[in-house]
Amino acid sequence: MIEKLYKAGQVMAFVPMMVMPGASLAVKDVSLSPSVSSSVVIEKSKEDVRKERAEAINKYYKDKDAPLEGKGLQFVLVAEKYGLDWRLLPAIAMRESTGGKFACKNNPFGWGSCRLSGFKSYDEAIETVGKHLGGAAPTTARYYAGNSTEEKLYHYNEKVEPGYKAEVLAIMDSIEKRIQ
Repeated sequence: MIEKLYKAGQVMAFVPMMVMPGASLAVKDVSLSPSVSSSVVIEKSKEDVRKERAEAINKYYKDKDAPLEGKGLQFVLVAEKYGLDWRLLPAIAMRESTGGKFACKNNPFGWGSCRLSGFKSYDEAIETVGKHLGGAAPTTARYYAGNSTEEKLYHYNEKVEPGYKAEVLAIMDSIEKRIQ
């Protein structure tokens, strides 16, 4: 008799959980087998995301044999600093100078149509153009501050070169595909 009551108690303790709306059980998959699929979501740290994005940029440039290979983390940090899509600056640099192959005066972005005095380094160029596109430079804020990536591209070069925006967006997608 006690045994039956004990079993009934176990069942009754579980039943309310099953009938309560919105109730759920958190189950952690501890399987070490790679063949077992799991619906467990693993959150990545900010550093892991940065590293993953930097590696995708570097891999993209490596695949294209471009001089900007190795600048992935700089692109990611500047994008974070100025609130840009992390793929935007590397994609513009690819479109404008084939990833630095045809950069003028350390300017892989074609910034100022390469009529500017130039930059001391690629890092300075990435920082400067990121600041402008992020809307943090007073001289160009009216074109870039608060605008979407598409609007930024329109002001950057679409007005002069139709199809520019679509080309850069396609490069951005290609960069993202290199995330493993």
